[in-house]
Amino acid sequence: MGMIDQYIYDGTFEGFLSSVFEVYERKPLVVKIVSERIATENFFDEEHTVYTDQVKADRVWKGIQTKIGKKAGDWIYRAFLSEKPDRERVLLRIIKKGFLGHRVTEDYADVDVLRLSNLVKMVGREKHRMDAFVRFKLTKDNVYFAEIEPDFDTLPLNAIHFKNRYADQKWLIYDRCRHYGVYYDLHKISYVKLEISKDINTSEAAPFYFTHDEMHYQDLWKNYFKSTNIPSRKNMRLHLQHVPRRYWKYLSEKQP
Repeated sequence: MGMIDQYIYDGTFEGFLSSVFEVYERKPLVVKIVSERIATENFFDEEHTVYTDQVKADRVWKGIQTKIGKKAGDWIYRAFLSEKPDRERVLLRIIKKGFLGHRVTEDYADVDVLRLSNLVKMVGREKHRMDAFVRFKLTKDNVYFAEIEPDFDTLPLNAIHFKNRYADQKWLIYDRCRHYGVYYDLHKISYVKLEISKDINTSEAAPFYFTHDEMHYQDLWKNYFKSTNIPSRKNMRLHLQHVPRRYWKYLSEKQP
C-alpha cells in the first residue's frame, strides 16, 4: 500500500476548505482529509496538520461559487453538515470534478454525485424537522430559548429560518449534542460555545430559568393537549408517522 498524505483539520467548514487549498497547492498523489476528532495515527500515512486560514478558505469558496456554481456550493455545505465519515472524501472528489467542468448537481450516474445528493436530502429533511418541532421558552433574561439534538449539524441552517421568522425577538437555540448555540440579538447571529445544565427543563429547576408566565403557558398547553387528545380515537401508528417519538422531547405537550 502506498503512502497516503493525510490532512488533519479542526472539523470546521473553513478548516475543510483550507485543507482543500493545501491539497491543490501541494498536489499529493494520494490524499485523505480527516477531522482531528476522528483522526488516527497510521505508520504508513504522511500527516499534515492544517491550520484554518480564512483567506485560503475564502479563495476556495469563491472558486466553488464561480467555477462550479452556487447550487453546488450550497450542496457541498449542506453535505458537510451531515458529519458522515465519508463526507471529506466525497466532497474533495466533487470539488475536483467540478473544477474540471463536471456537472456535480446533475449527473446522477456518477457515484459521488449520487452520494452528494443523498447527503443533501438527509440534511434537508432533518433541517425541516427541526424548524417544525423547535419550541421556544421565554427566560428571565427576556431571551427565547430552545434546545435541539439533530442527527446532523443543522443548526446553521435552522438559524437562517428563525432569523427570518423571529426577527423582532432575541433568541438562543442550543445544540445539546454538539455543545454550541446560535444567538440572535435583534441585529445579527452569533455562534456561542456553552454548556447548559441537563436539569434546565425539570420541574424543580425550570422556575429559576424561565418566567412565571412561560411556565403557566406550558401548563395550559399541556392541559389543552390532554383535553383534545381523546384516547379512544388515538391512532398511534399515524401519530408516529407525523411526529416521530425522538422529537417528542422538543414538545411541551409531550412532557410529563
